[in-house]
Amino acid sequence: MEILSISIDKKSLEELEGIQKKLGFKSRSKMLRTAVLSMLNDYERLDVMNGIVDSVFVLTYKEAEKNHVSDILHKFENIIKIELHQHYSGTCVDVLSISADAEGTRNFFGAMRRNKCIYSVVYSIINESK
Repeated sequence: MEILSISIDKKSLEELEGIQKKLGFKSRSKMLRTAVLSMLNDYERLDVMNGIVDSVFVLTYKEAEKNHVSDILHKFENIIKIELHQHYSGTCVDVLSISADAEGTRNFFGAMRRNKCIYSVVYSIINESK
């Protein structure tokens, strides 16, 4: 197994240690390996798609960032078919129904994951027409 070193701010480290305890991971390494594998699985599933893809995305982000996230979503307005937006104690939740070719779906996912304002991106593939 290879060894990686990462830099992380103190607040994030404290949050990770809290999650580690809550989830019962014996080590930070095991927890981070699990997180990396989850991310790899997300990308692997997206990487093998082709044809037209209907999917649902759920985004969460700080309410103060809603205008910034909205600007990004407008760039994808041609593939967003339905958008549901809700506020929860300072956090916004967007549920988006997307219909796009596989490359468009990958581009959307990548843009959402790269955005520092967005806390989480979860997706489900509903239909893939080849």
